[in-house]
Amino acid sequence: MGLWDKLMGEFVDVIQWTDDSNDTLVYRFERYGNEIKFGAKLTVREGQVAVFVNEGQLADTFQPGMYELKTNNLPILSTLQSWRHGLESPFKAEIYFFNTRRFTDLKWGTQNPVMLRDPEFGPIRLRAFGSYAIRIKDAPIFLREIVGTDGHFTTDEITNQLRNMVVSRFTNILGQAKIPALDLAGNYDQLGQFLLQRIAPEFETVGLELTNLLVENISLPKEVEAALDKRSSIGIIGNLDQYTQFQAAESMRDAASNPGGGSEAMNMGLGLAMAQRLNEALSRPAAPAPAAPAPTPVPAPAPAPAPAPAPQAAPAVPPPLPVANPYYMAVNNQQTGPFPMDELQRRVQAGELTRATLVWAQGMAKWTAAGEIAELAPLFAHLPPPLPGA
Repeated sequence: MGLWDKLMGEFVDVIQWTDDSNDTLVYRFERYGNEIKFGAKLTVREGQVAVFVNEGQLADTFQPGMYELKTNNLPILSTLQSWRHGLESPFKAEIYFFNTRRFTDLKWGTQNPVMLRDPEFGPIRLRAFGSYAIRIKDAPIFLREIVGTDGHFTTDEITNQLRNMVVSRFTNILGQAKIPALDLAGNYDQLGQFLLQRIAPEFETVGLELTNLLVENISLPKEVEAALDKRSSIGIIGNLDQYTQFQAAESMRDAASNPGGGSEAMNMGLGLAMAQRLNEALSRPAAPAPAAPAPTPVPAPAPAPAPAPAPQAAPAVPPPLPVANPYYMAVNNQQTGPFPMDELQRRVQAGELTRATLVWAQGMAKWTAAGEIAELAPLFAHLPPPLPGA
C-alpha cells in the first residue's frame, strides 16, 4: 500500500450510502483495506440499516441516524478489538448497508400449467401469475442466511427462489380449494390473502417480510379458451334455425343492394338456405323402399276358353251410425244447452242432471222429465230410483 493511499484512507471520515438504483437490497461500503478512522461520521438514512462485520463476525447494527464512531458507540466491536479506553487508532471492519424500503411489483407465475380436477370441465390445466412486495425485516438474519459476503446484492439474485416458494404454495392451495374454473375470477382477493398468510412465515425465516401478494390472472390453455368461446357464442346466438334464416336474408339483401359485386354474398345466402333444407330433409324419417317388381313368368299355352263367370253383386255398405239428438236442460228456470250425450252423462255424474230435471230435444212437443225419456234412461242406470213419496 502506498503512502498516499494510506493517508487518504486515514483522512476519509464520512461513511454513508445513497442508492441510485431500484433493485439493490444490500451494499457493502468500500474502504481501502477496510480501515475506518476512529471518530468517523456514520450516516444511516431513513429506509436503511447499517451492519458492522469484524473478521467475519457480526459486530454492531445501526438504525437511521448520525453516529460518531468511537468506543462508546461500538461496544461489541470494541470488545472484539480489545481496545483500551481512549485508544484512537484506526480499526478494520466491513460495513453493509441494508435497504429496508418496500420493493414492489415483483412478479411470480407458473412456468408450467397446473393440473387440476374441475367439477364442471373435468381434468384441466391452469396458468396463474401475479405480483408481490417484500422488504428486509431482520438485517442480521438476512446477512447470515442469504447475502453472505456479496458486496452488491440485488433483487434479481433472490426473486427466482421467492417465486418458486410462491408458486409451490399457490398450487397446493388452489388444488385444495376445489373452486370451479369459471368462479376463480371472483376469488382472486381471497386466494391472495390466504396465500400471503401461508407464505409470510417462510419469508421471515430468511429475514424478509412479505407485505403484499396479488393474484392477477388465472387462465386456461388457448385451446380450451377457444372451445369455451365457441360455447359462449352458441349460447348468445340462441335459436340456430332463426339465426341461419337471418344470415341468409342478410346475404340476399346485400346481394340485391350490390348487383355488381354481390355474387359471393348471394352464394353464401343460397348455401345457408340449402344447408337448412338439407338438415330438414335428413331429420325426416326415410320413406320405405319400393318393392322389387316380380319376375315376368314364361307364357304358357293358352287353355281352352272357360265359360264367363256370373256377375257378382256389389258389396253391401252399412248405413251411417245414428246420431243422438242434443238435449236442452232447464236449470233454475233457465234454458241451457244443447248438450250431447257425453256431456249429459258427465252432468248426471256431477249431480246436475237428475231424473226430475226437465229436458227438451228436437221433435218433442214439450219439456219432459229426463227420467221419462227412454233414450235417456241408460244415463240413470247406475243411480238408485227415487225414494217412495219423494
